[in-house]
Amino acid sequence: MTEQPQNHKPTGSEHQAEEEQARVLRFPSERLNHDQAQVEAEAGAESQVIDGELVDDDQDQQVDQPQTEAGSSLVRREKREPVLPAWASSVEEFRETARWAVSYAGHTLAFHAVRCPVYLARILIRVPQGTLRLLRGFLRWVTDAEGQPVRHAAADRADAAEYLRLSGQRDSRVRGRVYATVGLGAAALAAFFLGRELLPELVQYAIVAGAVGAVGWLGAPADQPIASRAVEATKVPKLTSNAVEIALASLGISGINQAIGKGGEGIGFPKPISRDGKGWRADIDLPHGVTPGDIMDRREKLASGLRRPLGCVWPEADNGEHAGRLVLWVGDQDMRKAKQPAWALRKGVRVDLFQPQPFGTDQRGRWVDLRLMFTSVAIGAIPRMGKTFALRELLLIAALDPRAELHTYDLKGTGDLDPLEKVTHAHGVGDDDEEIKKAIADLRKLRDELRRRAKLIRDLAKQGLAPENKVTPELAGKKSLGLHPIVIGVDECQVWFEHPDHGEEFEAICTDLVKRGPALGIIIMLATQRPDAKSLPTGISANVSTRFCLKVQGQTENDMVLGTSKYKQGVRATTFAWADKGIGYLVGEGSDAQIVRTVAGLDGPASEKVAAYARTLREQAGTLTGHAIGEAPEVDESVSKKDTLLEDILSVVGETEKKVWNERVIARLYELRPEVYGTYRESADLTAALKRHGIRTAQVWGTTDDNKGASRIGITRADIAQEVAERNRREGSG
Repeated sequence: MTEQPQNHKPTGSEHQAEEEQARVLRFPSERLNHDQAQVEAEAGAESQVIDGELVDDDQDQQVDQPQTEAGSSLVRREKREPVLPAWASSVEEFRETARWAVSYAGHTLAFHAVRCPVYLARILIRVPQGTLRLLRGFLRWVTDAEGQPVRHAAADRADAAEYLRLSGQRDSRVRGRVYATVGLGAAALAAFFLGRELLPELVQYAIVAGAVGAVGWLGAPADQPIASRAVEATKVPKLTSNAVEIALASLGISGINQAIGKGGEGIGFPKPISRDGKGWRADIDLPHGVTPGDIMDRREKLASGLRRPLGCVWPEADNGEHAGRLVLWVGDQDMRKAKQPAWALRKGVRVDLFQPQPFGTDQRGRWVDLRLMFTSVAIGAIPRMGKTFALRELLLIAALDPRAELHTYDLKGTGDLDPLEKVTHAHGVGDDDEEIKKAIADLRKLRDELRRRAKLIRDLAKQGLAPENKVTPELAGKKSLGLHPIVIGVDECQVWFEHPDHGEEFEAICTDLVKRGPALGIIIMLATQRPDAKSLPTGISANVSTRFCLKVQGQTENDMVLGTSKYKQGVRATTFAWADKGIGYLVGEGSDAQIVRTVAGLDGPASEKVAAYARTLREQAGTLTGHAIGEAPEVDESVSKKDTLLEDILSVVGETEKKVWNERVIARLYELRPEVYGTYRESADLTAALKRHGIRTAQVWGTTDDNKGASRIGITRADIAQEVAERNRREGSG
């Protein structure tokens, strides 16, 4: 800043420049302290420095910072597109595309080869017509027939000068074309005789055949071509930005209507609409305040606006971008009707549950893999939407790993899981008392196995054999350790959890398996047609890591299966149509929700074949056990006999003891009847057992073995005595 003389009076322009300078003035950091005082003195007392800028008190502080130059920063935020298209970068999709191309070419070649005699006959029949058409066209060219209407028009107008000019032009053209014809004719004759002498006879025949074919092709009418079509292509309309805007405008969303209307901001397309698999993909920036969830709720109207079948239109959120980014994929064919690529496991390929396996295909026909190890699964849907088929497919995948021990329970009782009988260790069908007894006994053994594995893994971790404190493929392969995968599949699991006598114990054990089982090699998969808090308890639904939700009716059911707030995030299984059987949202371990269609055609007979392959693998590995080889399950006597828990507690807790800790009651019960109460290891086990009798535990003050006071979960003897007295009175009156 230059220094002005003391008696200098600024002009109007200079004064204005100084005011502008006083409003916003940015200083280098190393000179800020030195220049600040000088600028304040020159700008006046009403100015002040804020964050290195001199601002005027009478002006609003500037909020938006000036744009920096494009090259001033080395930081770049960019999203690079893949070098290769999806069909070329995916081995499976490349194979599928190559198979289609080879099949298409082979079909076309065979189709035309069979019809070659017909084509030859058509050509020969049309040679005269083609010859006449060729001669007629040649004569019209030589005589300049195309100019005849213009010359006639000049004659009709009696325009002698124009007519003479056009006639002279015509004579000149005809003369030149006649000379050209004579020259070309002489050259053709010379070539003909020369070819007869020099060219091989086969080449001569080929030239004649080609000439005859060309003349015959020329003589074919436009509506009767020589060759028939080998493939009738179904043309799918291209997805355009105009079509997308029309469809979005038809949804009745005010934010979109305002954006598309006069003076609105419009609909943004950050990327060109392009082919993506067997369909079109459009990336759309929705107007401010409109979310992909608003579009997904109106999927049927969107399909109507695009004039496409509902199964072709799949809007979804782009979680990698802002909350207003919509990805609209419009398929060439209805997803449920499109031909699905061959399932790689249909022929009984041996699998490794520690590796991802193909579970289903997405809208684009690409396989979606799912790793079953270290996970637990919840499947939910309304009836007849493919829930049981999805569970059976997962169990078949597990069966193809000969190390896996299967426990299957079809509580619906229709035999949908019967194809797995030949490979499963434990199998139950229906909900009668005998089946419930077998199931609860099996689960108690699995709970004990869970505890055994936890202790073993802890010891192996100390030895450095289980670095992540979980089962590894190497540990699972050692039979001596007994850490092979255990897979439990339950269809209509709500039957267990709503059972009047054992429901709470079923819930407690399954919750424990869901929480601790995956790391220990125990996988539990639960399917229900009523995904609510009773059918799928919160302790289970909140801890499963893999969720598959087919069509459900409302937001509550949707979030019960897929997870809290998934409905608000736009993951809505309520948008599926009744015809979308086998199609649902899959939320895998650590991955975003994606639409998946389970393996088509995997019905009962097909499942039997896969199970037969699985049995062969198990026979070779020597891992057939339990139900698969005809072993009858052991029934827990504590289930088959009358439940005497309350009476036994009264016998081990004296009348003088008003309140006792659970752990001490369990120890006394074990001394009384170890064969019955050997499974009671923790305080929660006794609490769960007492809940079935309507008795609640609570905090009880007591004294430890070293005479220190403490508060722990315990019972009140009077509550148990009252319940026993009331039960005896009811039984006596009955």
